[in-house]
Amino acid sequence: MIYRDDLKNIKPYQPGKPIEEVKRELRLKKVYKLASNESPFSPKYLKKALLAELENINRYPESSCFYLRKVLAKELKVKPETLVFGNGSDEIIALSLRALISEGDEVIVSYPSFLIYEIQAKIHGAKIKKVPLRNLKYSLDDIAKKINKRTKIIFIANPDNPTGSYLNSSQVRNFLKKIPKSIVVFLDEAYFEFAPKDFPKSLKLLKERGNIIITRTFSKAYSLAGLRIGYAITTKEIATILNTIREPFNINRIAQSCALTALKNKKFMRAVVAFTNNEKNYFYNQLSGLGLSFKESATNFVLVDFKKNTANLFKFLLKKGVIIRTLAGWGLPNYFRVTVGLAKENKSFIEYLKQYLKK
Repeated sequence: MIYRDDLKNIKPYQPGKPIEEVKRELRLKKVYKLASNESPFSPKYLKKALLAELENINRYPESSCFYLRKVLAKELKVKPETLVFGNGSDEIIALSLRALISEGDEVIVSYPSFLIYEIQAKIHGAKIKKVPLRNLKYSLDDIAKKINKRTKIIFIANPDNPTGSYLNSSQVRNFLKKIPKSIVVFLDEAYFEFAPKDFPKSLKLLKERGNIIITRTFSKAYSLAGLRIGYAITTKEIATILNTIREPFNINRIAQSCALTALKNKKFMRAVVAFTNNEKNYFYNQLSGLGLSFKESATNFVLVDFKKNTANLFKFLLKKGVIIRTLAGWGLPNYFRVTVGLAKENKSFIEYLKQYLKK
């Protein structure tokens, strides 16, 4: 055996089925992907920024993301040296574990939540303590009870994936008061732009407490999932270490250019968020009419309690050209997650769902 023995028990992350694969397998001309929490809108206004970099793609990118860092720091009102850019915020999860975990250290994750926390923690040799959700929401009291001298990182997805729930400002603030400041709290805010008004002011909490890593992404509301670019805001000390150990040139030229342009043009992002919130209400009304239970969401997707295994529903919808996300891998075989798509995609999903329920 040439690889580490402990790696054989790690189950790899299974992404949602790609549109191209479904078209090829089922010989479909039209496929609606409502599985991976992507924006349904292509940011065509970025075409000029994208094409401008074609003349430079024979050159390595600027490794520090200098211009993007400068603009983002000004917008967030933080120091540029407290920012870390990653190939998606997933890379920052891996970097944080690489930097902080030594043999015997423990990581606390909630379950079900974003699976990458557990997968990467195992890869980096951490001992994992899993805390079940209560009513499909993080239980901060239960997390606090799991803390001991070996606890190094606590991962909190806020808003959460796959549930769509969130922790408000007072909940997070009270939680932070209970735990030692030596523990790093990782606040994954991938759906930050969709969050409600009582969402925690995490940058203020970082300034007050230190030892917090906040991650956000351009993949969701900014519609740049295909370019894989996210970022962290943290302390200068942690950022220095993460920037030291990250791979050089991890953010390509096109991603940097498009993210920079997107930051300067919030109109598109705000339109995506407004559309998403409106279409979520369409889902809520339709699902209620069908007698299906769901969780109102602080994200761009909705979690639905189907009351029975969703495998057959998934297959039925797939043949119709609609991809949803079944959640057996999260330990929720009777639930599915549906991303807000274009209006016509959402309508088609509801119509096919009605067809299935009438069978």
